Amino acid sequence: MAQDVRDPDADYLAFWRERHLCTLTTLRPDGTPHVVPVGVTYEPETRLARVITGKHSTKVANILAAGPDGARVAVCQVHKRRWATLEGLATVRTEADRVADAVGRYAARYERTPGPDPDRIVIEIAVDRALGRG
Repeated sequence: MAQDVRDPDADYLAFWRERHLCTLTTLRPDGTPHVVPVGVTYEPETRLARVITGKHSTKVANILAAGPDGARVAVCQVHKRRWATLEGLATVRTEADRVADAVGRYAARYERTPGPDPDRIVIEIAVDRALGRG
C-alpha cells in the first residue's frame, strides 16, 4: 500500500518510531541486490532516513560506486502483518556533525548508544517513496 511521503498516516509513522531491525538494499556494480540488516531512523519532516555504518562496508562501497549523485536504495522493516519500506537516493556523509546527529537518532530509537568508532559514517536517504501498512 502506497503512503504519501509528504503526509504518511499516523500508524505508519508510529511504526518507524518503534524499535525494529530493518534491512537496507543496495545494488552491487553488477546490478545484483545486496541486502543487509541495519538500524534505520526516519525523520518524516525532512523525508530523510539514516543508517550509521563503517566507512569500509560493502553497502557504502555500493553507494559510492553509483557515482557522486548517490544510489537508489530501499530500507524495510517487518513485524507480523505490519511492514514499511522507504525508497530514495542514498548518499554517504562523513561530516562529524551529521554522524553525531545520526548516532543520537539511533540511540533514541534503539535505546542504545553505539560506542565510539572513528570509521563511522552515515548513509542519508532522501526518501521519495513510501510503502507499507503500519
